Amino acid sequence: MMNSWKSRTANLTKKTIIGSLALTLAAGPVIGPRSTAATAAPASTISPIVVDMEAQAPIHYDIQARLNEKDMTMQGSSRITYRNTSQDTLSELVFHTYADANRSASTQTSMFKRSNEEICKNHPDKKPEDFLGGIDIESVNASGQALDFSNKEQALTVQLKEPLRPGGSITVQLDFSLKIPYGSQRLSYYQDMINGAHWYPVMSVYDEHKHQWNAAPYSTTFETDYYTSADYDVQFNVPDSYEVAMPGTITSREVGNGRKVVSAAAENTREFVFFASPNFKVDSVTRDGLTIEYFYLDNQPDKKQIIDRYIDQAFKAIQFFGDKYGAYPYPDFRIVETYVEGVAIEYSRIIQMGQVQGQADPAQDTVFVHEIAHQWFHSLIGNDSETASFLDEGFADFSRVYFSEKQGDKLNGFTSIRFDDTSLKLPIVSTNDEVGDMASPVYYDKGRQAIYQLYRSVGEEKFDRLMREYFKRYVYKNATIEGLLQTIDDVLGKEARNEMSAALYQPGFMLKPEYQLTEEEKTAYMHDQFQLLYQSALTQIPDLPYETMSRIMDKALQGEPLSIVLSDQVSRRTRKQQETMVSQLAAFLDLKRREV
Repeated sequence: MMNSWKSRTANLTKKTIIGSLALTLAAGPVIGPRSTAATAAPASTISPIVVDMEAQAPIHYDIQARLNEKDMTMQGSSRITYRNTSQDTLSELVFHTYADANRSASTQTSMFKRSNEEICKNHPDKKPEDFLGGIDIESVNASGQALDFSNKEQALTVQLKEPLRPGGSITVQLDFSLKIPYGSQRLSYYQDMINGAHWYPVMSVYDEHKHQWNAAPYSTTFETDYYTSADYDVQFNVPDSYEVAMPGTITSREVGNGRKVVSAAAENTREFVFFASPNFKVDSVTRDGLTIEYFYLDNQPDKKQIIDRYIDQAFKAIQFFGDKYGAYPYPDFRIVETYVEGVAIEYSRIIQMGQVQGQADPAQDTVFVHEIAHQWFHSLIGNDSETASFLDEGFADFSRVYFSEKQGDKLNGFTSIRFDDTSLKLPIVSTNDEVGDMASPVYYDKGRQAIYQLYRSVGEEKFDRLMREYFKRYVYKNATIEGLLQTIDDVLGKEARNEMSAALYQPGFMLKPEYQLTEEEKTAYMHDQFQLLYQSALTQIPDLPYETMSRIMDKALQGEPLSIVLSDQVSRRTRKQQETMVSQLAAFLDLKRREV
């Protein structure tokens, strides 16, 4: 997952941002997350798809569900076959019922709070309860016998009639009903679109070292996506006007009365989500055994041409990560455009993006590449994202910078990592509860820095060899911090392991001085960053009047003289404001003068 408002300026210090951009944000256009000026290169050839998956997944879901679009509810029946891969004998099964996070506003994740507040303002007819929902478990049975169960705090606990021994399997059937909340949650509907994450009971992960199931509720501050890869066969009854995006091989058949059943078969898939809308257009491209589909709203001129460029960029990114880490093993990858704002979200074999704007340039859309990188660090290599978010967010963000560096993008490449010389009190491997609202600087910024330091200390060849071994060990499995460190030890040696361990566990991590930018390099980098941002904004608004602050700043950044005329007939307070403004502009534009 990545905050899509986290543009390239996020790599600059807060003082610089506040001091140099305060005026332009007030007087000029807002610079969006997908703005820049470069041309997407043709996509590379994709490595041959790995057809043979590993041994059969220990969990198989056979789900049948029907969407009631008039009241946004769903009826479902899930037949789950679970194989006990632990050494413990189990007396119960535990499922996550994350849909119940929508029972109250206090348990919903806070990252969508602002979006829901804006939606509420624009739709005053909606009541607070419309933004809530949940899942009701109607029955649980196995071999024709009803099983006792309880569904509390987003955890469904099912008591077994007979103990499940190591290596044994059991099939249980769950019947459930779902209320989809209105708004912008991961499970929600808004206007003509449904976001379908966490819509069914999903098996939790059993920890045989702790001898317990993971029953934690969904995080209210970040995310809690911790699953066992499973095989899915899903049949989804929807109106025949709906396009449905799901992972896996999708087929469809008409069933009469204006409805159809959309089926999907997905092997070794970390989680199963869907997105549905009667207004989706689908752009599909197949190359060398991989089909990439983009589900989007055809709501502006030349939208398809932009989407085509995004698909090209997706092929390039998948090729790159496949070469560096391990081949993408699935025959499909899907991108879905939704109404989310300020955030993009990864799921297994699908990523959710916001609205594509008219001047969007996928070659510079770092958020897009970050979410694709999550197919390796979340989907293929899983982890407990409540206690070890570094393993997915840190590696995904390093990977998107690695990709940019190798594409020749110096602004979004390794220089952006080297710029950061801040120190944080929290260790990189802090839990979600410990970081609170500091997830971005801890997991993303410092996380990618620690990985970059490892990359620099051992060199690219050895680093890539490490990552291929890490992928080989944990593909379709859940990795741990200790597992990563052990892989480093085995491939690179104990010294590399100890350095990485110190970087992750000790508070106040900073990049080694020899890997940081010099002051002159920082100055040049900041200037180039700001210049690109202004050029991007002006590209999006070509008829912007010359007198606006953004155009003035753009000209000044390009070296044109700037004269500032101050009034002497002002109050003491206004004079102080003028002095502050001049000081900010001088500091900002001095970047250019020092570069000359």
